[in-house]
Amino acid sequence: MRIGVAAVVALILAAGEGAPQAQSAPPRPNIVVMIIDDAAFMDLGAYGGEARTPNIDALAARGSLFTRYYSSPLCSPSRAMLLTGMDNHLTGVSTIPEVLPKAHEGQPGYTMRLEPGVTTLAERLKPLGYRTLMTGKWHLGSGEGDLPKAHGFDRSFALDASGADNWEDKSYMPYYADAPWYEDDVPASLPDDFYSSEFIVDQMITYLDEGDGEAPFFAYLAFMAVHIPVQAPPEFTANYAGVYDAGWDAIRTARWERARERGYVPADAALAPMPAGFRPWDSLPPKEQKLYAARMQVNAGMLEAMDHHVGRLVEHLKSTGRYQNTIFVVTSDNGPEPSRGDTDPRLKFWMDINGYHLNLEGMGEKGSWAFIGPEWAMAAASPHDKFKFLGSEGGIRVPFIMAGAGLGDGGRVDARAFVTDVAPTLLALAGGGPELDGAKPMTGRSLLPLLRGETSAVYGPDDAIVIEVSGNAAVIKGDYKLTRNQLPHGDARWRLYDLSKDPGETTDLSASFPEIYDDLSAEYAAYSKRVGVLEVPEGYNSLDEVTRHSLARQEERYRPYLIGLAIALFALIAGGALLWRRRKQKA
Repeated sequence: MRIGVAAVVALILAAGEGAPQAQSAPPRPNIVVMIIDDAAFMDLGAYGGEARTPNIDALAARGSLFTRYYSSPLCSPSRAMLLTGMDNHLTGVSTIPEVLPKAHEGQPGYTMRLEPGVTTLAERLKPLGYRTLMTGKWHLGSGEGDLPKAHGFDRSFALDASGADNWEDKSYMPYYADAPWYEDDVPASLPDDFYSSEFIVDQMITYLDEGDGEAPFFAYLAFMAVHIPVQAPPEFTANYAGVYDAGWDAIRTARWERARERGYVPADAALAPMPAGFRPWDSLPPKEQKLYAARMQVNAGMLEAMDHHVGRLVEHLKSTGRYQNTIFVVTSDNGPEPSRGDTDPRLKFWMDINGYHLNLEGMGEKGSWAFIGPEWAMAAASPHDKFKFLGSEGGIRVPFIMAGAGLGDGGRVDARAFVTDVAPTLLALAGGGPELDGAKPMTGRSLLPLLRGETSAVYGPDDAIVIEVSGNAAVIKGDYKLTRNQLPHGDARWRLYDLSKDPGETTDLSASFPEIYDDLSAEYAAYSKRVGVLEVPEGYNSLDEVTRHSLARQEERYRPYLIGLAIALFALIAGGALLWRRRKQKA
């Protein structure tokens, strides 16, 4: 039988279809990590907060929203853990330089920089073909080799400070002479139309549009919202007119009630009382009530403004075809900021000479130094107790959302998770990779089995999460938590709580359950030894340390001027004395 050429070709093609084909590896996912500064657990709309955050809420709706995610009580340790997957003491950034006691300066783990062998997620992703990009607040070391480019970021526009003005290129507190912004580790200036959230997104979009558009990217956006000074465009602030007029006591109760409705806390869980010395809202005269309500309006407006620009980033990724293959992380570094700007005359003097005001008119706009203060911080932290700086739930339990490629709709996740878990999770999603030479191991755990529904928890009942920053500490094991808070808002005593019944930390169980107290104490002692915790001096007070460091920096900064002034005064006095003596001799 004769077979035509066409038939032969058809047979060859058919045989080829049945043969095994080489499968190309799926593209590695893009990664976007967005960290909010000082956001409380319920600040975002997805968690039940007053602020309108539809873009972040949309990410939460298509991903996983965590209710028991823990960070540290201060920004730099949290960021170090987030980027490295390592405990803060092992990174070198155990706390922030502004509150570092003199006895700890320069000690291992307390150098206030990422120490040798500490490897960032950016450094681990680069060998996998990732472009690595960063915009916003850095605050992880200020010396040579400490900025983002030296730690794996191809492009960066970074603020090397705890914060800065959101409208202008200037410092926000006496500790800093200016706002130290750097592009690719080189000092840089800001545009005239600068607003922090807008600029952080604009600059990231610029970097995303550079280079190889086919390469996967890691984008780290560290927003300045809602760190002091709290500032927002008036069109966003206006959306909250009247929302906070009822005051912090009412808002605190309202958030607590929403938390119970959503099941964040048991229906019969108590709300912690306001600390002694905190002002009842009704004790404020109407003029002050109006002022404080306006400050909280700006806080909500600042969150909405940030979310608006997050939406612009998401739309850009959609328009360039990169959205579907992108993983998003949204979280906060710690709980809400309690510091005030209206009680220290020295700070008021500094504001006056640096162009800041505390007035109602223009609140949150250029020149305004707005803050929410401790009472609003307590309200924002509801249903939990206390706020930033402390090991209380309000200081360390923060929002955490993951969504995107390969994760599916995980819904709400009530299992425990820790900030050190983020980097190993993202590295696993990126396909892992060989261990880098000299890199110290991560201490966090991958959340991937939890996110994919393969397990109900990555921390079992016998696994402890331990946190320590400047003497403020927490040991969370199973349902129980042992915690200690330092001055000025604590008393340095250890207390034991059952978080399953009392997430507001209202009833100390130390005397009732001594065996549990001893077990968690032993966990802390073992952790402390393992990572090299240095205990703070007796009577340590973070506010005193901030003052000490600020005065020392100002003295150093202005010493040449003071010396010159002293010489001029001496010359003036000496000249006057000599003139007086000559006149007396003539007489």
